[in-house]
Amino acid sequence: MKRTIFTLLAFSCALSTVFSQTNPAIGSWLINTSGITGRHYIKGNSTPISDTYPANVQSVKYTYTHVYVSCSGIPAYIIGPYQDGNPNQGGNNNNIYKIPLTGVKNTGTPTATTGGTIGVFINGVSLFDYRDGVSYSLSSAAEKGGPSGGMGDNVWNRDAIVAERAGFDCAKGHPAGTNYHHHQNPSAFNLDLKVLSTVCDLYLADGLYKLDSTRHSPLLGYAADGFPIYGAYGYKNVNGSGGITRMKSSYKLRNITVRTHYADGSNVTDGPAVSTTYPLGRYREDYEYTATSAATPDYLDEHNGRFCITPEYPNGTYCYFTTVDAAWNSAYPYVIGPTFYGTRTVTRVNSITETTTTYTPVTTGVENTLEKIGFTLFPNPSADLIVLQAGEMLKNTVQVELSNLSGQVVERKAFHQGSTILHLETDTYYNGTYILSIRDGQAVKSFKVIINR
Repeated sequence: MKRTIFTLLAFSCALSTVFSQTNPAIGSWLINTSGITGRHYIKGNSTPISDTYPANVQSVKYTYTHVYVSCSGIPAYIIGPYQDGNPNQGGNNNNIYKIPLTGVKNTGTPTATTGGTIGVFINGVSLFDYRDGVSYSLSSAAEKGGPSGGMGDNVWNRDAIVAERAGFDCAKGHPAGTNYHHHQNPSAFNLDLKVLSTVCDLYLADGLYKLDSTRHSPLLGYAADGFPIYGAYGYKNVNGSGGITRMKSSYKLRNITVRTHYADGSNVTDGPAVSTTYPLGRYREDYEYTATSAATPDYLDEHNGRFCITPEYPNGTYCYFTTVDAAWNSAYPYVIGPTFYGTRTVTRVNSITETTTTYTPVTTGVENTLEKIGFTLFPNPSADLIVLQAGEMLKNTVQVELSNLSGQVVERKAFHQGSTILHLETDTYYNGTYILSIRDGQAVKSFKVIINR
């Protein structure tokens, strides 16, 4: 009898381990096991300040129906500053998200996205939709540059990506209160083919991942309906064939010069005429949706997603994509919206009240094989700064060392999980040749670096 019970327990544990390793909703989170803390810039100081609260995800627990993700809401990459006068600073929000292991399609009227958190990235950072909470109306002094007034009447709703670009940090994020979040593709401004903001010039950071047109983008998070979110590139065809292509938004700007009606013909309160002050694209209602067809499988549906095969879901799943244009600039509706595909079921809870299993990542080294990731180092020769760029997001933290030719380590830094870029300041070192080494505990990759000021 005891042997039978022991066998059943062993089988149950083995089944639980396999279940957790094969379900992306459990095993895809960036769990901080190395004590990484948040870092932020303040305006006027290009040296980041280390915070005391932890970065990324602190723990993942699961049942056979849900996963509980405990996180601070702060990424490992440096955040800030916010140069539009935003007085807030991201902080530890002590979030616990309850996320279903399988999303459920909404067969009724689609649920509109809302202000606030509508999804969670794999580093625990919040996703917001397109809006910044301001709309145009006679009472909207905030939109018209006045010192006070209401947020408007929700008729012509302002697009945060257009209106608040000056307030985004290098990683394209900013805080609402202490809730640091992204409205759009979480890749740094200076990694885009056409750079729309120079904030990275003084406050260098990176985002959650680096776009790569040659491979399927990584799984970046989960929407509030439980369906996964991917980066900007995927398989062209829904069955996983056709090579890699950029996933495209099916929304386009309307051909209008005045704002008196919506795209469906609704007569609404007039907004401002299209002008340099109020350009086309400033408001969500400036866009209209064109239905996709079987001939254009890389164009997404009205929710900004599609049902398709992905690397993590070989049997297929509905998923959203972070849409960008050909220059890799964010393209409306950016991630999700204006409605969800599924039933909104993700909730933020105060505590976990049911029996769960704690997920423990199994590190095999495969995720972080240095040759698989690929690294680029520039500039070389260097005068005062070395930038090390990873070919894809790091799943585990690796160590980087800069040594002189005598073997003396002159600088040692951690290249954190959830990052794609690391910079080392070299303005205090003597001119000469150095060796930069990347170590993941199993392998070493080295570069010869020349410092010449």
